[in-house]
This record gives sequence, structure tokens and C-alpha cells, in this order.
Amino acid sequence: MSRLSRGIIITIAIVAILAAISVIFFLKPPARPQAAIAGSGRMKIQSPQFDQNAPIPAIFTCDGDNISPPLAISGVPEEAKSLALIVDDPDAPAGTWVHWTVWNIPPQTPLIEAGNAPAGSVQGVTSSGRAGYGGPCPPSGTHHYFFKLYALDAVLDLSAKAKAAELEAKMVPHVLDKAGLIGVYGR
Repeated sequence: MSRLSRGIIITIAIVAILAAISVIFFLKPPARPQAAIAGSGRMKIQSPQFDQNAPIPAIFTCDGDNISPPLAISGVPEEAKSLALIVDDPDAPAGTWVHWTVWNIPPQTPLIEAGNAPAGSVQGVTSSGRAGYGGPCPPSGTHHYFFKLYALDAVLDLSAKAKAAELEAKMVPHVLDKAGLIGVYGR
């Protein structure tokens, strides 16, 4: 192989390596979904404290008072017997981290007040091993927190020791509608 051919091959290899490096370091990651879950579009969950895909105020995180944010609910199907809520972080380094599960929420509940679970509801065990709300507390970077609301045609007979996977399995045959809200938080 001539010196010129070898030089051309080396040049092509260097250009290919540099192109690969630029792709790895300079391309933006894919956009996050605009809604946590797709439903009919009639049922909605919103917060008066943050908009869809907007930052969650620090008061609702481990850097603040670590209380649950207020959540407004509308458009619940008339035939719903209860609501269930799962709040999780799919960006957690070890896999999805569950921050809150609440079920048997009365379907006529228009607002889940800050720092409270609705009367008559049940709070399950989160990834922290405790029942109740545990606010965003990402170890690094900005994470997405999915507030997933489900309208159910039943009141669930489920132990307060249940985790999110048990809740999801129990409610699957009972889901009438669903809605989602995503908040972000970084430290």
C-alpha cells in the first residue's frame, strides 16, 4: 500500500471518529413525552403550583417542606367509584422511583390539598419503604416526575402495605380513564 493510500485511510478514520464523538456529545437527548399517560382527554390532573413540564417548586421537594403539591382533578367519569394516583420518577439511576401512591380517593374530589391525602383514601408504600409522599430529591441532574391519575370502576381492597406494582396489578381491570401531569426538578 502506498504512503498516499495509507494517509487517505488514516484521514478517513480520524474524520469518522470525530463525527462519532460529536454525535455522542453534542446531540440533544430525545424530547420527553408531553403527558404522563394518555387517556380520553376529558379527565385532567393539574397543579395550581406548576404547569405541565415545568419546575416543581422546592417547597414540595426534599429541599423544602417535602409536602405533596396541590392537585386539581376534573372530568372524572360519572361511573367512577374511586381514583388512584401514582407519582414516580423514571429518570432515577436505579430505575423508576415511586414517590407516592394513593388509592380509594373519592371520585368527587376536586382538589387534593397540599400536604394531605384525601379523607378515606389509602397511601401505599413507596420506594423509600414508607407510606406517604416523598418529594423529588434527585441525586443529580433534572428529573421528570409523573403524576398519574386513574379513574376506577371499583373501590380497591388492597393493604396499605401494598407497593405500586401491586396497586397497578389490582387496578388494571378497573380503569375507566386516566390523566397525567409531569413536573421537573433539579438540584
